[in-house]
Amino acid sequence: QVQLVESGGGLVQAGGSLRLSCTISGRTLANTAMGWFRQAPGKDREFVAAISWSGGYTSYADFVKGRSTVSRDVAESSVYLRMNSLRPEDTAVYYCAADAWGAGSRAGSEYEYWGQGTQVTVSS
Repeated sequence: QVQLVESGGGLVQAGGSLRLSCTISGRTLANTAMGWFRQAPGKDREFVAAISWSGGYTSYADFVKGRSTVSRDVAESSVYLRMNSLRPEDTAVYYCAADAWGAGSRAGSEYEYWGQGTQVTVSS
């Protein structure tokens, strides 16, 4: 049984930084693509960033490109999303998701497993 647990969310001032973590159990990261998505109140879920199963490919949504980095530690079974220069509009629940042998898709429908989410709140 695959489980994902996010952590690292919280309240931060605009301009600050956070590093979100997602730990996977029941499957190795070595053959699993991981994605980060977010959902703000009243809005649809949207893609944030992803890393392919090989770790060799990463992709970012335009709104985080240049101020965020997705990375992973296979030995620790963890994937990370570092976000800098946070803005109030980044406030959302952030979810990690797993896609077996995935290429790091931007489509949420490609991911088989999802975490419960971690709240990020950016104050102005």
